Amino acid sequence: MKNFQYRNPVEIVFGKGTIAKLAELVPADQKVLITYGGGSIMENGVYDQVKAALARHQVLEFGGIEPNPRYETLMKAVEIVKRENVGFLLSVGGGSVLDGTKFIAVAARFSGEPWDIPEKGAAATDAVPLGDVLTLPATGSEMNCFAVISRKETAQKLAFACPHVFPKFSILDPEVTFSLPERQIANGIVDAFVHVCEQYMTFPVNAPLQDRQSEAIYLTLIDEGPKTLADPTDYDSRANLVWAATHALNGWINCGVPQDWTTHMIGHELTAIRGIDHARTLALVLPALWQHQRKEKGDKLVQYAARVWGITGNDNNPENNDRDTVIDQAIAKTKEFFASVGIRPSKQEYGITDDDCRKVAKILGDRGLLGERGNIGEKQILEILQLCD
Repeated sequence: MKNFQYRNPVEIVFGKGTIAKLAELVPADQKVLITYGGGSIMENGVYDQVKAALARHQVLEFGGIEPNPRYETLMKAVEIVKRENVGFLLSVGGGSVLDGTKFIAVAARFSGEPWDIPEKGAAATDAVPLGDVLTLPATGSEMNCFAVISRKETAQKLAFACPHVFPKFSILDPEVTFSLPERQIANGIVDAFVHVCEQYMTFPVNAPLQDRQSEAIYLTLIDEGPKTLADPTDYDSRANLVWAATHALNGWINCGVPQDWTTHMIGHELTAIRGIDHARTLALVLPALWQHQRKEKGDKLVQYAARVWGITGNDNNPENNDRDTVIDQAIAKTKEFFASVGIRPSKQEYGITDDDCRKVAKILGDRGLLGERGNIGEKQILEILQLCD
């Protein structure tokens, strides 16, 4: 296991009726800006619950944050924060709203050009404190210090990390997710699943606890994902999905292990170019990446096949054990799982052209090498995209 440092200060408030706790969680002596997306919180009752809980607070609102939150939109909120001297941000929505709110938090107290934070890695030394009410299980943003935002002007989608944007608290009430469209829940299941893959599917470093934690999240998503889609008001299944999505990216499973975020990096560019749902780009790219990197990731692919899918090959031939067959079957089972929650991606369906693939490969290749071994450059990215179904 590699050396690591771990800190996570987020207070999780989980369960039914927990939005009412905002009254005590949000500072009463600060002006509060509520941020949200397209207005679904008005329809599902979440907005009313939030407003009731904050009845004695001084509250402002900013809506319209997109599913891939745009820099141009977020900077309008930054102006409000500065002009109104806002002292606390409350994100009410899914991971995109929270990611956008994290950017608002750092941009409002950044002395330079805020876009330099994701584009150039400029260090933010302060941020407006924030909390959130999560309405969509997917990104894990509720328990980490990461965010991804887009800039329409330059067709970029970039990530950043800042320790100052850990939420002070995150309210997770599974009931508020009951009314979400099936497409969004399916996307969330796949997004969480691939988050685990990026931290698990590398090479062994003798970290059995982290491996077993990852495998537990895989198995929970495989078991609970189809169940919660079949019955959206099954509280237990939805609660398990919400909590699994949080665990997938709160930092626990990446302690002391190598990581590979190539699938996400390629997916972000496909979203920026074609506007494809983030999770669907992941489902498209991941199997192709594993196929391309099957030698480098072989040991973990075989372990994943056995522990997650029960695929062990030919036990009568322990020297070979049908390694290639096992890997092929593991990749196939992963694609079958994505299909079981309604995601069957294809380049043709999404309108991804050969020119798009070359463009993505060039953009990422110019930024530097990807992969847990630093062996994936422009040539390899193009080969991976060519393997996508």
